[in-house]
Amino acid sequence: MEKLMLGIPKGSLEEATVDLFAKAGFKIQISSRSYYPTIDDPEIECLLIRAQEMSRYVEEGIIDCGLTGYDWIRENGSDVYEAAELVYGKVGTSPLRWVLAVPNDSPIQCAKDLEGKRIATEAVGMTHRYLEANGVKAHVEFSWGATEVKPPRLADAIVEITETGSSLRANNLRIVDTLCISTTRFIANHDAMKSEFKRHKIENLAMLLKGVMLAKGKCGLMLNARKADLEAILKLLPALEKPTVSPLSDPEWVAVNTIVSEVAGRELIPELKRAGACGIVEFPLNKIIE
Repeated sequence: MEKLMLGIPKGSLEEATVDLFAKAGFKIQISSRSYYPTIDDPEIECLLIRAQEMSRYVEEGIIDCGLTGYDWIRENGSDVYEAAELVYGKVGTSPLRWVLAVPNDSPIQCAKDLEGKRIATEAVGMTHRYLEANGVKAHVEFSWGATEVKPPRLADAIVEITETGSSLRANNLRIVDTLCISTTRFIANHDAMKSEFKRHKIENLAMLLKGVMLAKGKCGLMLNARKADLEAILKLLPALEKPTVSPLSDPEWVAVNTIVSEVAGRELIPELKRAGACGIVEFPLNKIIE
């Protein structure tokens, strides 16, 4: 049987990725002793790989597809097919930023001020390209971790990933510039996309995963209403497209189905009740396929 080799990012994205696939309809189980997770699709085989290395293995065709950050695609300079952009992560759904940061009292105010300075970072390739683009020569060294604590004694500046900047501020650092804005990408090998079987599987996965992302923060609403109250109720309802209105066995009543944000639902449901709606049901959504 032909199989699709899927890379699951090991580390900070691991749990969020398993949850994402669960909502897409795939059950992935990861054993602490194995780098080969099981998945309830006999046509897919999984392999745990660190996000930092994923794009290289996909580009080389060692695996057919996988999930990693756009930052690591850039860092590795990988030529891969991007099947989907998926804004999710370990903490929230905001894109991550790779930033140039320096101590609050540092005289460095822009890229030009880095001439001859020492920069610590995990994204060495990205930093070198940034310096080259700005016509600056500086010493860039790989950081094995705890990068925020290195300035000013061990480095003049750092290039580090951040979502809110809170960790940088806690270490008395300020942001000078942004090198890259990164979101998670579902990527594939170009040759794999030439295979009818693999392309079909990859496109299906991309569609379902994007559907999960689209459903985040949204819920479904079902309710019954008298036709006499329908106009007032519809005015209250925001909708993904338009609410679906269906006749009931009683000709004076209709059923209404729609999609709203979860936050809007808590204010909307009492208003719908006051407008004459009854039998109101709010239900969670796993996917929305446009």
